[in-house]
Amino acid sequence: MYKIATLNKISPKGLGLFNGGYVFTDSIDEAHGVLVRSQDMLGMSFPDSLLAIARAGAGTNNIPVGECSEKGIVVFNTPGANANAVKELVIAAMFLAARNLPDALEWAKTLTRDVASAVEKGKSRFAGYEIKGKTLGIVGLGAIGVLVANTAEKLGMRVMGYDPFITVDAAHQLSNKIPVVADIGVLLPECDYLSIHIPAMESTKGMFGRERFAQMKEGVSFLNFSRSDLVVDDALLEAIGSGVVGKYITDFPNDALLGQKGVICLPHLGASTEEAEDGCAVMASDQLIDYLENGNITNSVNYPTCSMGPFDNASAVCRVCIINKNIPAMLSKITGIISDVNISDMINKSRGNYAYTMIDVDSEVDSGELIKRLKFDGIVAVRIIK
Repeated sequence: MYKIATLNKISPKGLGLFNGGYVFTDSIDEAHGVLVRSQDMLGMSFPDSLLAIARAGAGTNNIPVGECSEKGIVVFNTPGANANAVKELVIAAMFLAARNLPDALEWAKTLTRDVASAVEKGKSRFAGYEIKGKTLGIVGLGAIGVLVANTAEKLGMRVMGYDPFITVDAAHQLSNKIPVVADIGVLLPECDYLSIHIPAMESTKGMFGRERFAQMKEGVSFLNFSRSDLVVDDALLEAIGSGVVGKYITDFPNDALLGQKGVICLPHLGASTEEAEDGCAVMASDQLIDYLENGNITNSVNYPTCSMGPFDNASAVCRVCIINKNIPAMLSKITGIISDVNISDMINKSRGNYAYTMIDVDSEVDSGELIKRLKFDGIVAVRIIK
Protein backbone atom coordinates (compact mmCIF):
# COMPACT_ATOMS: atom_id res chain seq x y z
CA MET A 1 0.00 0.00 0.00
CA TYR A 2 1.48 3.31 -1.09
CA LYS A 3 0.73 6.52 0.81
CA ILE A 4 0.39 9.71 -1.26
CA ALA A 5 0.60 13.17 0.27
CA THR A 6 -1.11 16.05 -1.56
CA LEU A 7 0.35 19.43 -0.60
CA ASN A 8 -2.05 21.49 -2.71
CA LYS A 9 -5.50 21.08 -4.15
CA ILE A 10 -5.07 18.54 -6.96
CA SER A 11 -7.65 17.99 -9.68
CA PRO A 12 -9.93 15.01 -9.02
CA LYS A 13 -9.12 13.80 -12.53
CA GLY A 14 -5.57 13.18 -11.36
CA LEU A 15 -6.45 11.79 -7.94
CA GLY A 16 -8.96 9.42 -9.53
CA LEU A 17 -6.12 7.54 -11.25
CA PHE A 18 -4.91 6.09 -7.95
CA ASN A 19 -6.51 2.68 -7.40
CA GLY A 20 -7.06 0.55 -4.30
CA GLY A 21 -3.34 0.15 -3.78
CA TYR A 22 -3.04 3.75 -2.58
CA VAL A 23 -4.21 5.88 0.31
CA PHE A 24 -3.98 9.66 0.62
CA THR A 25 -2.42 11.30 3.65
CA ASP A 26 -2.05 14.85 4.94
CA SER A 27 1.36 14.05 6.43
CA ILE A 28 4.50 13.97 4.34
CA ASP A 29 6.24 12.18 7.22
CA GLU A 30 4.76 8.85 6.15
CA ALA A 31 4.43 9.40 2.41
CA HIS A 32 5.88 7.28 -0.39
CA GLY A 33 4.91 9.86 -3.00
CA VAL A 34 3.97 13.55 -3.05
CA LEU A 35 1.75 15.50 -5.41
CA VAL A 36 2.42 19.23 -5.28
CA ARG A 37 1.68 22.42 -7.19
CA SER A 38 3.03 25.63 -5.65
CA GLN A 39 3.60 24.63 -2.01
CA ASP A 40 7.09 25.65 -0.86
CA MET A 41 8.99 22.45 -0.02
CA LEU A 42 12.44 24.02 0.32
CA GLY A 43 12.52 23.89 4.12
CA MET A 44 10.82 20.53 4.54
CA SER A 45 12.35 17.38 6.00
CA PHE A 46 11.79 14.25 3.94
CA PRO A 47 11.24 10.79 5.45
CA ASP A 48 13.22 7.75 4.35
CA SER A 49 9.98 6.34 2.93
CA LEU A 50 9.68 9.11 0.31
CA LEU A 51 10.42 7.80 -3.19
CA ALA A 52 9.14 10.53 -5.51
CA ILE A 53 7.69 14.03 -5.78
CA ALA A 54 5.49 14.92 -8.75
CA ARG A 55 4.93 18.60 -9.48
CA ALA A 56 1.69 19.36 -11.34
CA GLY A 57 3.39 22.09 -13.37
CA ALA A 58 6.62 22.80 -15.21
CA GLY A 59 8.79 24.78 -12.78
CA THR A 60 10.36 23.06 -9.78
CA ASN A 61 11.79 26.09 -7.95
CA ASN A 62 9.66 25.21 -4.92
CA ILE A 63 11.33 21.79 -4.59
CA PRO A 64 14.90 21.17 -3.28
CA VAL A 65 15.92 19.16 -6.34
CA GLY A 66 19.59 18.86 -5.33
CA GLU A 67 18.72 17.46 -1.91
CA CYS A 68 16.24 15.07 -3.47
CA SER A 69 18.87 13.81 -5.90
CA GLU A 70 21.26 13.03 -3.06
CA LYS A 71 18.53 11.10 -1.22
CA GLY A 72 17.30 9.08 -4.21
CA ILE A 73 13.98 10.93 -4.47
CA VAL A 74 12.80 11.26 -8.07
CA VAL A 75 11.35 14.69 -8.91
CA PHE A 76 8.87 14.81 -11.79
CA ASN A 77 7.34 17.77 -13.56
CA THR A 78 4.71 18.07 -16.29
CA PRO A 79 6.22 19.93 -19.26
CA GLY A 80 3.68 21.00 -21.84
CA ALA A 81 0.58 20.13 -19.81
CA ASN A 82 -0.20 23.79 -19.11
CA ALA A 83 1.45 25.20 -22.24
CA ASN A 84 -1.74 26.21 -24.03
CA ALA A 85 -3.11 27.98 -20.96
CA VAL A 86 0.08 30.04 -20.59
CA LYS A 87 0.19 30.74 -24.32
CA GLU A 88 -3.33 32.16 -24.29
CA LEU A 89 -2.50 34.42 -21.33
CA VAL A 90 0.66 35.68 -23.05
CA ILE A 91 -1.34 36.58 -26.16
CA ALA A 92 -3.92 38.30 -23.94
CA ALA A 93 -1.13 40.22 -22.21
CA MET A 94 0.12 41.55 -25.53
CA PHE A 95 -3.34 42.96 -26.21
CA LEU A 96 -3.48 44.42 -22.69
CA ALA A 97 -0.28 46.31 -23.41
CA ALA A 98 -1.04 47.26 -27.02
CA ARG A 99 -4.45 48.73 -26.30
CA ASN A 100 -3.76 50.19 -22.83
CA LEU A 101 -6.63 48.14 -21.46
CA PRO A 102 -5.76 48.17 -17.72
CA ASP A 103 -5.65 52.00 -17.60
CA ALA A 104 -8.77 52.24 -19.74
CA LEU A 105 -10.69 49.88 -17.48
CA GLU A 106 -9.68 51.77 -14.35
CA TRP A 107 -10.71 55.08 -15.91
CA ALA A 108 -14.04 53.67 -17.01
CA LYS A 109 -14.80 52.72 -13.40
CA THR A 110 -14.62 56.40 -12.44
CA LEU A 111 -17.42 57.45 -14.81
CA THR A 112 -20.59 58.25 -12.92
CA ARG A 113 -22.72 60.55 -15.11
CA ASP A 114 -23.08 61.71 -18.71
CA VAL A 115 -21.07 58.62 -19.58
CA ALA A 116 -21.44 58.71 -23.37
CA SER A 117 -20.13 62.27 -23.55
CA ALA A 118 -17.28 61.56 -21.13
CA VAL A 119 -16.24 58.52 -23.13
CA GLU A 120 -16.05 60.46 -26.38
CA LYS A 121 -13.95 63.16 -24.75
CA GLY A 122 -11.63 60.88 -22.79
CA LYS A 123 -11.04 57.78 -24.90
CA SER A 124 -8.21 59.30 -26.96
CA ARG A 125 -5.82 59.11 -24.01
CA PHE A 126 -5.96 55.29 -24.26
CA ALA A 127 -5.32 55.00 -27.99
CA GLY A 128 -2.95 52.11 -28.64
CA TYR A 129 -1.43 50.03 -31.39
CA GLU A 130 -2.34 46.96 -33.39
CA ILE A 131 -0.02 43.99 -32.96
CA LYS A 132 -0.31 43.00 -36.63
CA GLY A 133 2.97 43.82 -38.38
CA LYS A 134 4.87 44.35 -35.13
CA THR A 135 7.94 42.28 -34.26
CA LEU A 136 7.76 39.76 -31.42
CA GLY A 137 10.96 38.28 -30.07
CA ILE A 138 10.75 35.07 -28.07
CA VAL A 139 13.56 33.94 -25.79
CA GLY A 140 13.13 30.24 -25.07
CA LEU A 141 11.46 27.95 -27.58
CA GLY A 142 10.16 25.17 -25.39
CA ALA A 143 6.56 23.97 -25.31
CA ILE A 144 5.16 27.40 -24.39
CA GLY A 145 7.52 29.51 -26.47
CA VAL A 146 6.75 27.56 -29.65
CA LEU A 147 3.00 27.89 -29.13
CA VAL A 148 3.29 31.64 -28.54
CA ALA A 149 5.49 32.02 -31.62
CA ASN A 150 3.18 30.08 -33.93
CA THR A 151 0.05 31.86 -32.67
CA ALA A 152 1.61 35.31 -32.98
CA GLU A 153 2.77 34.53 -36.51
CA LYS A 154 -0.80 33.57 -37.45
CA LEU A 155 -1.99 36.91 -36.00
CA GLY A 156 0.20 38.71 -38.52
CA MET A 157 3.19 39.49 -36.36
CA ARG A 158 6.80 39.22 -37.47
CA VAL A 159 8.25 36.64 -35.06
CA MET A 160 11.87 35.88 -34.22
CA GLY A 161 13.22 33.34 -31.75
CA TYR A 162 16.32 32.74 -29.68
CA ASP A 163 17.15 29.45 -27.98
CA PRO A 164 20.65 27.96 -28.04
CA PHE A 165 19.26 24.72 -26.60
CA ILE A 166 16.21 24.22 -28.81
CA THR A 167 15.24 20.57 -29.10
CA VAL A 168 14.66 18.71 -32.33
CA ASP A 169 10.97 18.28 -31.47
CA ALA A 170 10.53 22.01 -30.78
CA ALA A 171 12.29 22.92 -34.02
CA HIS A 172 9.92 20.65 -35.95
CA GLN A 173 6.87 22.20 -34.27
CA LEU A 174 7.99 25.77 -34.91
CA SER A 175 6.60 27.43 -38.05
CA ASN A 176 9.20 27.41 -40.82
CA LYS A 177 8.46 31.12 -41.32
CA ILE A 178 10.01 31.95 -37.94
CA PRO A 179 13.79 32.48 -37.90
CA VAL A 180 15.84 31.40 -34.87
CA VAL A 181 18.86 33.65 -34.34
CA ALA A 182 22.09 32.49 -32.73
CA ASP A 183 22.75 35.72 -30.81
CA ILE A 184 20.29 37.35 -28.41
CA GLY A 185 22.03 40.64 -29.16
CA VAL A 186 20.67 40.39 -32.71
CA LEU A 187 17.13 39.73 -31.48
CA LEU A 188 16.65 42.42 -28.83
CA PRO A 189 17.04 45.57 -30.97
CA GLU A 190 14.36 44.29 -33.37
CA CYS A 191 11.57 43.68 -30.87
CA ASP A 192 8.43 45.73 -30.38
CA TYR A 193 7.37 42.94 -28.02
CA LEU A 194 9.66 40.59 -26.12
CA SER A 195 8.40 37.45 -24.38
CA ILE A 196 10.65 35.20 -22.30
CA HIS A 197 10.03 31.50 -21.73
CA ILE A 198 13.09 30.09 -20.01
CA PRO A 199 13.59 28.26 -16.70
CA ALA A 200 15.07 30.00 -13.67
CA MET A 201 18.47 28.41 -13.08
CA GLU A 202 21.76 29.70 -11.76
CA SER A 203 22.79 30.41 -15.35
CA THR A 204 19.63 32.41 -16.15
CA LYS A 205 18.78 34.27 -12.93
CA GLY A 206 19.27 37.98 -13.48
CA MET A 207 19.69 37.38 -17.21
CA PHE A 208 17.80 40.58 -18.00
CA GLY A 209 19.75 43.37 -16.38
CA ARG A 210 21.25 46.65 -17.54
CA GLU A 211 23.29 45.05 -20.32
CA ARG A 212 20.24 43.45 -21.95
CA PHE A 213 18.00 46.47 -21.48
CA ALA A 214 20.63 48.61 -23.22
CA GLN A 215 20.24 46.36 -26.28
CA MET A 216 16.45 46.66 -26.48
CA LYS A 217 14.43 48.77 -28.86
CA GLU A 218 13.00 51.89 -27.27
CA GLY A 219 9.41 51.44 -26.08
CA VAL A 220 9.45 47.63 -26.12
CA SER A 221 6.66 45.79 -24.33
CA PHE A 222 8.43 43.18 -22.20
CA LEU A 223 6.45 40.08 -21.14
CA ASN A 224 7.65 37.76 -18.39
CA PHE A 225 5.54 34.64 -17.86
CA SER A 226 8.48 32.51 -16.73
CA ARG A 227 9.93 33.57 -13.36
CA SER A 228 10.48 36.89 -11.61
CA ASP A 229 14.15 36.32 -10.79
CA LEU A 230 15.10 36.24 -14.46
CA VAL A 231 14.79 40.03 -14.37
CA VAL A 232 16.77 42.50 -12.24
CA ASP A 233 14.10 44.78 -10.76
CA ASP A 234 16.26 47.89 -10.33
CA ALA A 235 17.52 47.68 -13.91
CA LEU A 236 13.97 47.13 -15.16
CA LEU A 237 12.62 50.19 -13.35
CA GLU A 238 15.48 52.25 -14.75
CA ALA A 239 14.64 51.01 -18.25
CA ILE A 240 10.98 51.95 -17.75
CA GLY A 241 11.97 55.38 -16.46
CA SER A 242 14.18 56.04 -19.48
CA GLY A 243 11.53 54.86 -21.95
CA VAL A 244 13.44 51.82 -23.17
CA VAL A 245 10.73 49.57 -21.75
CA GLY A 246 7.30 50.94 -22.55
CA LYS A 247 5.44 48.34 -20.51
CA TYR A 248 6.44 45.35 -18.41
CA ILE A 249 3.77 42.66 -18.10
CA THR A 250 4.45 39.88 -15.62
CA ASP A 251 2.62 36.97 -14.04
CA PHE A 252 4.95 37.13 -11.02
CA PRO A 253 4.31 40.32 -9.03
CA ASN A 254 6.61 41.31 -6.18
CA ASP A 255 6.94 44.17 -3.71
CA ALA A 256 9.37 46.09 -5.90
CA LEU A 257 7.05 46.18 -8.92
CA LEU A 258 3.49 46.42 -7.62
CA GLY A 259 2.01 49.84 -8.32
CA GLN A 260 4.94 51.02 -10.44
CA LYS A 261 4.16 53.06 -13.52
CA GLY A 262 4.49 51.02 -16.70
CA VAL A 263 4.12 47.70 -14.89
CA ILE A 264 1.13 45.39 -15.38
CA CYS A 265 1.08 42.63 -12.75
CA LEU A 266 -1.09 39.53 -13.02
CA PRO A 267 -1.49 37.22 -9.98
CA HIS A 268 0.23 34.10 -11.35
CA LEU A 269 -2.66 33.06 -13.60
CA GLY A 270 -0.63 31.27 -16.29
CA ALA A 271 -1.81 27.74 -15.52
CA SER A 272 -5.03 28.75 -13.75
CA THR A 273 -7.52 27.14 -16.09
CA GLU A 274 -9.61 24.08 -15.45
CA GLU A 275 -8.11 22.37 -18.48
CA ALA A 276 -4.50 23.04 -17.45
CA GLU A 277 -5.06 21.96 -13.85
CA ASP A 278 -6.65 18.72 -15.05
CA GLY A 279 -3.89 18.07 -17.57
CA CYS A 280 -1.07 18.71 -15.10
CA ALA A 281 -2.71 16.57 -12.40
CA VAL A 282 -3.26 13.66 -14.77
CA MET A 283 0.31 13.77 -16.11
CA ALA A 284 1.85 14.09 -12.64
CA SER A 285 -0.29 11.24 -11.29
CA ASP A 286 0.48 8.99 -14.25
CA GLN A 287 4.23 9.53 -13.84
CA LEU A 288 4.13 8.97 -10.08
CA ILE A 289 2.10 5.77 -10.42
CA ASP A 290 4.35 4.43 -13.19
CA TYR A 291 7.43 4.96 -11.04
CA LEU A 292 5.97 3.48 -7.86
CA GLU A 293 4.49 0.43 -9.57
CA ASN A 294 6.93 -0.18 -12.42
CA GLY A 295 10.07 1.79 -11.61
CA ASN A 296 9.85 3.75 -14.87
CA ILE A 297 11.05 7.37 -14.97
CA THR A 298 9.47 9.89 -17.36
CA ASN A 299 9.88 13.68 -17.19
CA SER A 300 12.19 13.68 -14.20
CA VAL A 301 14.19 16.85 -13.61
CA ASN A 302 16.96 15.10 -11.67
CA TYR A 303 17.32 11.60 -13.09
CA PRO A 304 17.43 10.11 -16.62
CA THR A 305 14.39 8.98 -18.55
CA CYS A 306 14.33 5.20 -18.30
CA SER A 307 11.56 2.68 -18.95
CA MET A 308 11.09 -1.07 -19.28
CA GLY A 309 7.31 -0.87 -19.57
CA PRO A 310 4.87 -2.36 -17.05
CA PHE A 311 6.33 -4.84 -14.57
CA ASP A 312 4.82 -8.28 -15.21
CA ASN A 313 5.34 -10.73 -12.35
CA ALA A 314 4.20 -13.53 -14.63
CA SER A 315 7.45 -13.22 -16.61
CA ALA A 316 9.79 -11.89 -13.89
CA VAL A 317 10.05 -12.54 -10.17
CA CYS A 318 11.03 -8.97 -9.38
CA ARG A 319 12.38 -5.73 -10.82
CA VAL A 320 15.47 -4.21 -9.22
CA CYS A 321 15.73 -0.41 -9.52
CA ILE A 322 19.05 1.27 -8.68
CA ILE A 323 19.97 4.96 -8.53
CA ASN A 324 23.71 5.55 -8.42
CA LYS A 325 26.36 8.18 -8.95
CA ASN A 326 27.42 8.37 -12.59
CA ILE A 327 31.01 7.26 -12.07
CA PRO A 328 33.14 4.66 -13.90
CA ALA A 329 32.65 0.91 -13.38
CA MET A 330 29.36 1.20 -11.47
CA LEU A 331 27.39 -0.98 -13.88
CA SER A 332 30.01 -3.73 -13.86
CA LYS A 333 30.01 -3.70 -10.04
CA ILE A 334 26.22 -3.96 -9.98
CA THR A 335 26.07 -6.86 -12.43
CA GLY A 336 28.96 -8.55 -10.65
CA ILE A 337 27.14 -8.47 -7.32
CA ILE A 338 23.99 -10.01 -8.80
CA SER A 339 25.80 -12.54 -11.01
CA ASP A 340 24.18 -15.38 -9.07
CA VAL A 341 20.64 -14.46 -10.24
CA ASN A 342 19.06 -14.88 -13.65
CA ILE A 343 18.58 -11.56 -15.44
CA SER A 344 15.81 -11.59 -18.03
CA ASP A 345 16.10 -7.92 -19.05
CA MET A 346 18.09 -4.84 -18.12
CA ILE A 347 18.45 -1.17 -19.01
CA ASN A 348 20.87 1.52 -17.84
CA LYS A 349 20.65 5.26 -18.49
CA SER A 350 22.69 8.21 -17.22
CA ARG A 351 22.16 11.93 -16.93
CA GLY A 352 24.63 14.35 -15.46
CA ASN A 353 25.85 13.14 -12.07
CA TYR A 354 23.43 10.24 -11.78
CA ALA A 355 22.55 6.98 -13.50
CA TYR A 356 19.59 4.62 -13.23
CA THR A 357 19.55 0.87 -13.76
CA MET A 358 16.50 -1.40 -14.04
CA ILE A 359 16.92 -5.18 -13.91
CA ASP A 360 14.21 -7.81 -14.31
CA VAL A 361 15.11 -10.98 -12.42
CA ASP A 362 13.44 -14.32 -13.21
CA SER A 363 14.87 -16.35 -10.32
CA GLU A 364 13.88 -16.27 -6.66
CA VAL A 365 15.87 -13.77 -4.57
CA ASP A 366 16.02 -12.66 -0.97
CA SER A 367 15.02 -9.01 -1.39
CA GLY A 368 16.48 -7.79 1.88
CA GLU A 369 19.78 -9.58 1.31
CA LEU A 370 20.03 -8.35 -2.29
CA ILE A 371 19.47 -4.76 -1.23
CA LYS A 372 22.19 -5.07 1.42
CA ARG A 373 24.65 -6.42 -1.14
CA LEU A 374 23.92 -3.54 -3.51
CA LYS A 375 24.44 -0.82 -0.90
CA PHE A 376 28.07 -0.06 -1.75
CA ASP A 377 29.86 3.27 -2.23
CA GLY A 378 28.28 5.28 -5.06
CA ILE A 379 24.83 3.72 -4.71
CA VAL A 380 22.17 6.28 -3.84
CA ALA A 381 19.06 4.11 -3.56
CA VAL A 382 17.89 0.57 -4.27
CA ARG A 383 14.38 -0.80 -4.30
CA ILE A 384 12.80 -4.02 -5.45
CA ILE A 385 9.38 -4.21 -7.08
CA LYS A 386 7.48 -7.50 -6.89
